Amino acid sequence: MKNRFGVDWSKSRGTNFWLRPAIDRRVFFRHVGAAVAGSFFLPGRSLETIARGQGSPVRKAKNVIFVMMAGGPSHTDTFDLKEGAWTLPAMEPTTYGDIRWPRGLFPKLAEQMDSIALIRSAKAWALVHEIMQSWVQIGRNPLSGLSKMAPHIGSVVARELGDPNSIMPAFVSLNSGRGPGQGFLQPTTAPFYVSPGGSGLGNTTSPLGAAGFDRRYGLLLELDAETRTEAAMGPAVKEMEQFNLTARSLMYNPAVDAIFKFDAAERARYGDNTLGNACIAARNLLKSGLGARFIQITSGGWDMHVGIYTGRALNPADEKSTGRAFDTAMGTLIADLKRDGLLDETLILCMGEFGRTVGNPNSGSGRDHFMTQSVMLAGARIRGGRVIGKTDDMGNGLVEPGWSLKREIRPEDLEATLYSALGIDWTKVYHDDPLDRGFSLVPTNQPEQYAPVHELWA
Repeated sequence: MKNRFGVDWSKSRGTNFWLRPAIDRRVFFRHVGAAVAGSFFLPGRSLETIARGQGSPVRKAKNVIFVMMAGGPSHTDTFDLKEGAWTLPAMEPTTYGDIRWPRGLFPKLAEQMDSIALIRSAKAWALVHEIMQSWVQIGRNPLSGLSKMAPHIGSVVARELGDPNSIMPAFVSLNSGRGPGQGFLQPTTAPFYVSPGGSGLGNTTSPLGAAGFDRRYGLLLELDAETRTEAAMGPAVKEMEQFNLTARSLMYNPAVDAIFKFDAAERARYGDNTLGNACIAARNLLKSGLGARFIQITSGGWDMHVGIYTGRALNPADEKSTGRAFDTAMGTLIADLKRDGLLDETLILCMGEFGRTVGNPNSGSGRDHFMTQSVMLAGARIRGGRVIGKTDDMGNGLVEPGWSLKREIRPEDLEATLYSALGIDWTKVYHDDPLDRGFSLVPTNQPEQYAPVHELWA
């Protein structure tokens, strides 16, 4: 029987809502209640108190690369390795300091372990793909009636750190094409969607050529001069003007084209796939210094209900499997950023929307949706080669939180961590929201108080 989100609970061992622990059901109803109420502003600290509160950002990074592992990777096969009868010898479980790691699946990442930290005490709020993917990207409950006004984390970064004179938008989203946008923030903070293939930035030329395009665009401005004014059309006219200027700066620009142009040898080094291409573009964006500050990369294929160790899933023997492709692309990206002197100023965060069931695989030799999950981080001078948090021997639940708030780490805490790393005060409130009630960058209206995981730098 499917629920309203199209999820068949009866087929997912460990995901049946009514068989879940009572505490998880209470959490679910609490957040659905928030959605029915239709407000970010549940009982909690007053906005006046929030406005006076001052966080202390660690200011360790200039840029963020956020990798959305869409589908939900199996934490016990990747970032929180647990071994049992299901473990393939080809996984090559290897110990690096305090980290037990699937070296056979992630050999290139193993070479960068000194720059990598793992959070193993993370936990999702829900088990529906669309809900949690949005939750992770906006850092709050997407079921709220006001969720459509909530901006993507990258749009907040663009507002806080974006340079209006830069050529590239501050927020670039690679291999996505859809998802949360800028919400109520100005259009200049919207994600710039690109699916790079190595042949340059598409849709940036005119059949008329540069001179012909500029001639026609100039004629349009002349014809519209009297009507294209703020007095005649309202404040949106300036936003449209800025949009056009930004778009023109991307056209016929060899520096921009160079970011998205790479040869076959470079594509092969990164795995010769869409994820590898996105990682090359992310590296080039940071090297160019043309203005990108928050880069999202969407990596699909992690919804492994069937055949998790065979075919193109987490098969360590197949270089083109999802697991090996992720390792090749991310391991090469970290190595290149380190070589170019960019890793110390770039925080990389890789996570899915939730984890997957633990222990023996299900009847389809796969794993289903599960609340417990793990997160991989690198760069920004974090303490590498370490783990924050600990789960039990099966990866089922929390044993040691590993951080100051002594509970599971939620998406809102990771949102606060990204802001803090970039020098953004996560306690800030915007007072220009459509309802004029104040919009907290990180929600402060929930029963739990959220905070950055500063232990990454401890």
